[in-house]
Amino acid sequence: MPQLNPHPWFIILLFSWMIFLVILPKKVMNHTFNNDPTLKSTEKSKPEPWNWPWS
Repeated sequence: MPQLNPHPWFIILLFSWMIFLVILPKKVMNHTFNNDPTLKSTEKSKPEPWNWPWS
């Protein structure tokens, strides 16, 4: 039964893990996203009082 011979499957496993752990993270991390979040200012805006017409 040839599927019990681990030699070719082990090499395929090693190469696939090498691709997943070495090559793909670099490609994913180099990707730039279009919608970078912008930081909001830390100052709170002071609310303006309402002008009530009947008061």
